[in-house]
Amino acid sequence: MFFNQKAYIGINMTGGRAFSYAALDADLNLLALADGELEDVLTFIGGQASAFVAVNAPAKPNQGYVRALLEAKSLTPEKSPLRGADMRLAEYELRQRGIKVAATPSHPDHCPSWMRSGFALYEKLAKMGFTTYPTEDSAHQVLETHPQAAFIALTEGSLLPASALVGRLQRQTVLYGEGLQIRDPMMFFEEITRHKLKQGILPLDQIYAANQLDSLLAAYTAWLVTEEPNKVISLGDEDEGKIYLPVSELKSKY
Repeated sequence: MFFNQKAYIGINMTGGRAFSYAALDADLNLLALADGELEDVLTFIGGQASAFVAVNAPAKPNQGYVRALLEAKSLTPEKSPLRGADMRLAEYELRQRGIKVAATPSHPDHCPSWMRSGFALYEKLAKMGFTTYPTEDSAHQVLETHPQAAFIALTEGSLLPASALVGRLQRQTVLYGEGLQIRDPMMFFEEITRHKLKQGILPLDQIYAANQLDSLLAAYTAWLVTEEPNKVISLGDEDEGKIYLPVSELKSKY
C-alpha cells in the first residue's frame, strides 16, 4: 500500500533476522504496528512517499574514538590494555550517565547477529535513497535511537523492567502521555473485575509487547526530530553514528 503522507517509522531489532516496526502520521496516529523480517520492513518503507526512519541499532562498528579518548587520559596506555574501550562514543556517553547500553565492537565479525542485521538494514535503506539525518530537503532520512535509554530519560531513571507487566504499562503510559494515538493503558484497569482477577483473566490485549513499545518510541523519536527538533538531544559523533533521544536534555546520572 502506498501512502502519500509523511510517515514516521520506528524499527526495533528483536534478535537475528527478526524486526518489529511501527509507523505514525503527522498527528501521531498509528499507521502500522507489525513484526517481520528485513524484506517485510523494506516493503512497507518502500510504500511511503516520504519517511523518516529511526532504528534501534548502530549503523556501523565503532571507529576507535573511545579508545583514543581513554588512551589520552591514561598515564600508561602502552603498559596496560584499556578496558571498556571497544564501543562507540555515543555508547560511552550514555554509560557515563549510568545508562547501560550494548557496546558496538570495532569489527563487524565481532558484532552480535542483531547488530549485523542492523548494518544490513542501513545499507538497504541507503540503496533506497535514504540519507542520514539531518539532510536538508530530503524526503527520506534515517537516524539511530535507543528506546531503552529514551524510556530511562523520560521516566527520569525510574524505569521498571520491560519483562514485567507493570514495566510495559509504564512504557505505554509514557507514550500515551506524549500524545501517541495508541491504546489508553488505563483501559487495562477498567476491564479488571474481582471475578476476572480471581480467575486469572487479565485484559492483556490492551497492553503492547515490549518490542512493540520500543518500536513506537523509535517512531515517536523520528516524529520529534522533524516536527519538534528542540525536544531532541543527540550523543556521539557523526562518523560513528549519533544516537537521538526524545528529550531536550539528559541528567548527569541515572
